[in-house]
Amino acid sequence: MYKSKSGKIKKLNEFKERTIPKTKLAKDSKEKFPLCVQSALDKKAKKMVVLKVAEISSFADYFLICHGDSSRQVQGIARNIEEKLKKTGFAPLGIEGYQEGNWVLMDYGDVIIHIFQKSVREFYDLERLWVDAPRLNVDEEKPITTLLKWWGS
Repeated sequence: MYKSKSGKIKKLNEFKERTIPKTKLAKDSKEKFPLCVQSALDKKAKKMVVLKVAEISSFADYFLICHGDSSRQVQGIARNIEEKLKKTGFAPLGIEGYQEGNWVLMDYGDVIIHIFQKSVREFYDLERLWVDAPRLNVDEEKPITTLLKWWGS
C-alpha cells in the first residue's frame, strides 16, 4: 500500500500495472517491434538485426541490434524509440549508456534494444555471442513486411 500524489491509498500492484505494461510477451513484442524498427530507421540506424532469444534466454524474447555513425546519432535513435514507445504506452524498465552514446541498452522486458557506435558493435559482436538464436537482417526498404513474414515463420 502507498499513498498517491492525489492522496488516495493504492495497492502497489495497481501502481505497477499502470506504469509498466503487462507483459503478454508475444502480443507486446509484436506491438513493440514494428515501432522500434521504424523508429530506429527514421533516425537512419544501420544494419539492423533481430535475434529471437526466447528459446535460449530467460530474460528476453527478442534483441534488436543496430548502430549509428556517431554518439549523437546513437542518442537520437534511442530518444526516438523511447518517445514513440512512450506514446503507445510502453515504458522502459531501464535505459543504460545514453549519456556516453557508445552503446545504449534499452530494456523493455521482452524486447531488449542495443544501439551501438559501429566500432563498439564490432568489438562486442553480440551477434556472434548469440549465434544460436534465429536471426533476421531487417530489410531497410521494407522493414515491417520483412518482420511480419519472419514472425509468421
